[in-house]
Amino acid sequence: MRVRDRFSISTATQQLLSRVLSLALIGLFAVGIERGNVGIIVNSGVAILVTQLPALLERDYGIALDPALTLWITSAAFFHALGTVGLPGSEENFYVTIWWWDHFTHALSSSVVAAVGYTTVRALDEHTDEISIPSRFMFVFLLLFVMAFGVFWEVIEFSITLAASATGNDTILTQFGLSDTMLDLMFDAIGAIIVSIWGTAHLTGVVGHVETLLNRQSQ
Repeated sequence: MRVRDRFSISTATQQLLSRVLSLALIGLFAVGIERGNVGIIVNSGVAILVTQLPALLERDYGIALDPALTLWITSAAFFHALGTVGLPGSEENFYVTIWWWDHFTHALSSSVVAAVGYTTVRALDEHTDEISIPSRFMFVFLLLFVMAFGVFWEVIEFSITLAASATGNDTILTQFGLSDTMLDLMFDAIGAIIVSIWGTAHLTGVVGHVETLLNRQSQ
């Protein structure tokens, strides 16, 4: 059963929530400008671009995402950007003041990454007989795919933090140390496991769209 069916969340409500979160991201971007905070500006700006991906995929490639998937992507982008802001008047953001915020956003974002990997591989598997991926191996693939991306992301965070420290500037991404990195990777794995369990229920439609696109391009 899909999550939206269990909680009786209508399509209209999902679309409304996506729009509200998208508008809130614009507000966060404005907050970054008002504070002169480069970290908030960059993270909310990137998040705004990410929320435009569903519309871009539909316009340019004919891949229409389910409203629930759009809300999923928008939520991941929003909560990451919100974490860089924090409470009004506070000099510390949620990534610093709320111990679980970093782990929560890692699990949410990694689930989106896992969904991309799942959709791509399933579509290729359906598109050509030259590729055959057993269903049991899909779990292993998603876990390795997400963990590799997670390690790559941690390296980016570490490099940006070192560069900011060396130049005397504020960092736009924060790296809290080795133990935090290990926890981040653990929550990345949780995101991959969630998609492995519920991917078929939620991603079959978009897999079909991608497969159709691949078939059209190969003709």
